[in-house]
Amino acid sequence: MQVQKTLQHLSNRINTQPQGIAGLHAVYHFVLSGEEGGTYEVVFADNQADYTMDVTREAGCTLELSDKDFIKLVEGRLNPTVALVTGKLKISGQMGLSFKLQTILHHYQLQK
Repeated sequence: MQVQKTLQHLSNRINTQPQGIAGLHAVYHFVLSGEEGGTYEVVFADNQADYTMDVTREAGCTLELSDKDFIKLVEGRLNPTVALVTGKLKISGQMGLSFKLQTILHHYQLQK
């Protein structure tokens, strides 16, 4: 439930202050391994963020990592560049969207 709580908290934060995603229309898939593994879809559209644990659309960018590393990434405790180099994170699709995601996560950083 930690992944879903993290996504819910992030979505709520974005939706109450959408300036950090203004004009963005993108679909991300997070393919997670671990206890809370599965594919989570995050959609940014119309200045809102929504997520589901289901694939409903084609993703512009897909990130593969463990559920624990996903939470660290969202909380700002995992450097995406280091995660890529060390193999903890794999990215496919539009690389520009992965950079945009990094900017969004930094803007809405969820600190523990």
